[in-house]
Amino acid sequence: MSVGRLCQLFGVSRQAFHQREHYTQHAHSQSMLVLDLVVALRKEIPGLGTRKLYWLLQEPFAQSGIRMGRDKLHSLLQAHGLTLRHKRSAPKTTNSAHGLQKYPNLLADQLISAPQQVWVCDITYLCIGLGFGYLSLITDAYSKLIVGYCLHPLLTSEGCLRALEMALHQERPQATTLIHHSDRGSQYCSFLYIRKLKEAGIAISMSQYGDPYENAIAERVNGILKTDFRLNQVFTSFEEAARAVERSIRNYNHLRPHMSCDYLTPAVAHGSEQPLKKRWKPKRYNASKEPTESH
Repeated sequence: MSVGRLCQLFGVSRQAFHQREHYTQHAHSQSMLVLDLVVALRKEIPGLGTRKLYWLLQEPFAQSGIRMGRDKLHSLLQAHGLTLRHKRSAPKTTNSAHGLQKYPNLLADQLISAPQQVWVCDITYLCIGLGFGYLSLITDAYSKLIVGYCLHPLLTSEGCLRALEMALHQERPQATTLIHHSDRGSQYCSFLYIRKLKEAGIAISMSQYGDPYENAIAERVNGILKTDFRLNQVFTSFEEAARAVERSIRNYNHLRPHMSCDYLTPAVAHGSEQPLKKRWKPKRYNASKEPTESH
């Protein structure tokens, strides 16, 4: 059927039909240009939301004669799957608001010069389905070797205890020469955990003022496992997450060179009798530091 016949049937002129077709093609071309601009910006800044994108696109819009409001931009991004998904809220793994005994920081101004001198400990979370799993890690502060770990479905002291038992079994540290350093979370202050440390003759040290540097090595290891070994993904089951944790820690210990260990792997650095060459001057925590108050 001809265009003229269709226009007669719908009661519109041929001119209006062609104008509408031209407008549709023009709008489609503009939308494609906007999407190209958004992709280019997101390549440099992946987390740009609609509000900031709209602000940054004002100059390109003006140069190209594009008239598009923020709501229309959001609808366009949504139609093409380019809206950002909100990150799920991260669970809090440290609860220091408890009445259990806390211990002082024994690492202030101390130089770590050998394996089995300091173990640093922390808990991080993994996304499993719609919930979380909690990974307890114990790392030798000198060699950066992960000596104990446990992925547990609950944020209790049981996961930390299992990681500690693994570390004690594998390392068999000499009594009175090892410091165990952690945050002041209830898991590390629990009766069973403290008793296990004391039975092994391990000195207990804890961070004091919430300064991330007080447990920086442990937090750095958490970050490496999540970014370099992709433990920041969403796992479909606890079993899948546990397999990924085991594989990642094995590869971290034996395959990944560590810059703070003179580019040796943690396993090699842990067994080396030669002193490790540091690539930067180690920062010392100031024992006299006091918590600051905001006014």
